[in-house]
Amino acid sequence: MTTSRRAARRRALTAAVASGLVVSGVAAPAALAAPSADAVIAEVYGGGGNSGATLSNDFVELANRGGAAVSLDGFSVQYAPASGSSWQVTPLTGGVAPGARYLVAQAKGSGGTVALPTPDATGTITLSATAGTVALVQGTTALTCKTAADCAADTRVKDLVGFGSTAVIREGTAAPAPSNTASVARATTLGDTDDNAADFTAGAPTPTNSKGETPGETGPPPVTAKIHDIQGSTRISPFKDRKVGGVTGVVTAIRGFGSARGFWLTDTAPDADPRTSEGLFVFTGSTTPAVAVGDAVTATGTVREFYPDAPATSPYQSLTELTSAQWTVDSSGNAVPAPTVVTPESVPDTVAPAPGGNIEPLPLEPSKYSLDFWETHESETVSVSDARVVGPTSSFNELYVTTKPQQNPSVRGGAVYLDYDRLNTGVLKVASLIPFAETPFPKVNTGDVLTGETSGPVEYSNFGGYTLFATKLGAAKDNGLRRESTRKQRSGELSVATYNVENLSALDSAEKFGELAKAVATNLAKPDILNLEEIQDNNGPANDGTVAADQTLQKFVDAIVAAGGPRYEWRQIDPENGKDGGQPGGNIRVGFLFNPARLSFVDRPGGDAATAVGVVKEHGKTHLTASPGRVEPADEAWTSSRKPLAGEFVFQGRTVFVIANHFNSKGGDQPTHGRNQPPVRSSEVQRAKQATVLRGFIDKVLASDKNANIVVAGDLNDYPFSPAVRTLTAGGALKDLIASLPENERYSYVFEGQSQVLDHILASRAPRGTDYDVVHLNAEFARQASDHDPQVLRFRPSAGNPIQDAVYDLADHLERVFGPYLPTP
Repeated sequence: MTTSRRAARRRALTAAVASGLVVSGVAAPAALAAPSADAVIAEVYGGGGNSGATLSNDFVELANRGGAAVSLDGFSVQYAPASGSSWQVTPLTGGVAPGARYLVAQAKGSGGTVALPTPDATGTITLSATAGTVALVQGTTALTCKTAADCAADTRVKDLVGFGSTAVIREGTAAPAPSNTASVARATTLGDTDDNAADFTAGAPTPTNSKGETPGETGPPPVTAKIHDIQGSTRISPFKDRKVGGVTGVVTAIRGFGSARGFWLTDTAPDADPRTSEGLFVFTGSTTPAVAVGDAVTATGTVREFYPDAPATSPYQSLTELTSAQWTVDSSGNAVPAPTVVTPESVPDTVAPAPGGNIEPLPLEPSKYSLDFWETHESETVSVSDARVVGPTSSFNELYVTTKPQQNPSVRGGAVYLDYDRLNTGVLKVASLIPFAETPFPKVNTGDVLTGETSGPVEYSNFGGYTLFATKLGAAKDNGLRRESTRKQRSGELSVATYNVENLSALDSAEKFGELAKAVATNLAKPDILNLEEIQDNNGPANDGTVAADQTLQKFVDAIVAAGGPRYEWRQIDPENGKDGGQPGGNIRVGFLFNPARLSFVDRPGGDAATAVGVVKEHGKTHLTASPGRVEPADEAWTSSRKPLAGEFVFQGRTVFVIANHFNSKGGDQPTHGRNQPPVRSSEVQRAKQATVLRGFIDKVLASDKNANIVVAGDLNDYPFSPAVRTLTAGGALKDLIASLPENERYSYVFEGQSQVLDHILASRAPRGTDYDVVHLNAEFARQASDHDPQVLRFRPSAGNPIQDAVYDLADHLERVFGPYLPTP
C-alpha cells in the first residue's frame, strides 16, 4: 500500500527545484545532537483565522516515526518568535502510537470557517504565520535558550523547527516560510536530518489527530464510491469533505513536479450520464506518487473541493480531488482509456447559465454551456487536433488554442472578443506535464498551429480557466506572423500615437529600451506626438518617495535617437507619491513625447499634481489654463489611479488638444470563467466615473470651440462596448476609432486567449482625413517589449475655417497623388 497525505499545496504550475548550498567560511547553524528516533514535530501552522485562511485555529502536529508508542506525559510544545526573545508553553498528556499523529490546537483567529478535528491537546499560543520556532520539549518549564547553538545544547529539546528566513533558532537552515494559507510539514516518510530546510516544505495545512481525523471528518467509515459518483452532476461533489473508499480507475497522467503533485485516474466502467466526469485527480502535495501510467488503482481518501483562495468568497470554480489518499496498485501495464476528442462542434457557443450568482448548485448542461462541457470532463483526458494558437506562449510556459477555429477569428489568427455575451468559448489553455528536458515547451505566436494531436487531462485553473495538461504535445507549426509597421505621415498630416510601455523605468535593460525605441522609430514611423502610459519614476519599484521620471524619459528619448528616430522632447507632471496606483513605488504616469521639428508644444505654467486644468477663450481662441495640466486630479474618480494629462499643441498654425489617459485597471473583476455568472465587473464603476469626469472636461473645450481638434488617447482599460467608452462617445462628441475597423481587426491586447481592446484613440469631429491603425507588434507574440500594441492616428487638423481647411485638403490630396514636393500651406 502506498500512502500520500503530506501535502505542500501550490496552485502555481511551475516546477520547483531545491538545491543545497555550502558557503565557504560560514559556520552552519547548530543542530541537535541526534535526530529524534520517534516523536517529531510533523507540521506547524500559524495562519489560523487570518485573512484568506480556511482553518480557524493555529496548530502544531506531532508524529511518531518509531516502532513503539511514545508517552507525551510531562512533555510540552513550546513556541518562540523569530527573534528568539521568549518561549511560550503548552503542556501535553497522553501518547502517540507508531506512525500516528498527535494534534495540538493553538490560538483561534477571528476568521476561518473550518474547525480543526478534535485536538489531542489544546493551548492558547498565537503562532506567527510567517516566521518563528516550535520545539518539542521534555518538561513544561519554559526554555531560556535564545540561539540555535544554546537550544541545541539543551538536552530537554527533543525536536525543533525554525521556519521563515528570519527565524534565529532552527536546526540547520530554517524551513521555508508558511503563510495564512500554508503550513510547513515533513514529508510522509517523516525524515529527520536535523536540517529544517531539508525536512520541511510549505503547503496547504492538513491537521490530523490521533484518530486519523482531518477537518470535517468525524470518524464515519469510508463510503464506497465510483468516480462518477464523486464527481456528480453539479460542480460540487455530493461527497464533499467525506471519506470515500473503493475508488477505482486507471492512472492516465502524473504530475511529478511542484507542490501540487498527484495523478489522474479514469474509471474504465463509465455510467450513462453525460454530466458526470469519469476522471479524478488524486492530490499528493509535494510528494511524487509511486504510480505509473497504466496502473489500475483502488484508492481511499477524502473528497475536497479545492479553491485557489478562501472557499467562502472565492470568485473561481473549484477542482474536485481526492486528498489524504491511500491506494493499492492492483495491476500494471493496462491500456489507458482513449481521450475524448474535442471537435469544433463539441463546445457550445454560450459560456454558462446566467442566474446572477453562483452556478455551482445548478445541474450541469454540457450541451448548452461551454463551462458545463469542460466541467463534465474535469480530470478526464481530452484531445484536440491541429489546434490554432490564439494566445502566445507566456513566461509561465502556457499558451492558448481554440477548439472552434471559425469563432470570431481575427485577421491574424487570434480570437476576437466583441461583446460581453460573445466570449470565445472555444479558447482552451494548454500547459505541459512532459519534462522540459524531454520536450521543451513550444514558443509560439498567435496564428501558429499545434499540428497533430495534443492531449492530456483537463483541470480548472484560476489563471485562464480550463486547462489541458498535455501528456502529448502537437508539433509547433510557424505560420509566419510578422510584426507590423505603419506608414509615415504626409507633410500635412499630424500623427498621434499611444503606447503602454509596461512599467518602463530607468532601471530597465538597454534591450527593453531598444525594442521600444525601435518600435517608435520604425514600426510607428516616427509619430509627431507619442502618448505614453506606464512611465515609472527614476528608480522604478523602489518605494523611497522618488517621483521624478526625468531619467526614465531621457533614457527613452536617447534610445529613440539611437534607433534612428527624432530627438523628441517630453512633457509630463510628476504625481504625488503613491497616489496614482500601479506597481507600488513605481509612480506610473502618462506623458507626451513630441517632435519639435514638426510641431510645437504650448507651455503654459500652473500645471502640477494637484491643480485642475481649465479652459479659457482669449481673443476668440480657446486655450488651456495650464499646459500640460491634469484633469480634475482631486476628483474621487481618480483615487489610486492615473490622472489624465491635457496638452496644447500647435501644428502648422492649428491648435490641437491631446489628452493622455490610463484609466483604472480591471483588478477585482470576477473572471469570465468563474462560478458567478454573469461575472461582476466591479472595476467598471470607477472607470464609469472617470469617463464622466473626462467627458465633462471635453464638453468644456467643445463649448468654447465646437470645432476644436481633440484627441483622447491611452489605455482606458475597457472595451469599445463598455459603459465608460460609451460615455465618452455619447452624442457623437468623440469617435472611438477602433470601432471604425472591421470586427476582425478590433484588438490591441491578448488576455487568456481573447484578442481584445483596452487601448483607444478617440477624436472629435474636427480632424479631417483621419487614418487610424493598430500596429500589432507585441500582444500576439511570445517575445514582447510590452504586453500592449501601440496605435497611431494620422489626420489633418481643422483650422476652423472652411476655406483654409479646403486648402489643406487639396494640398494633402496633391501630395498623396504626386508626392511630397509641394510646399506645405
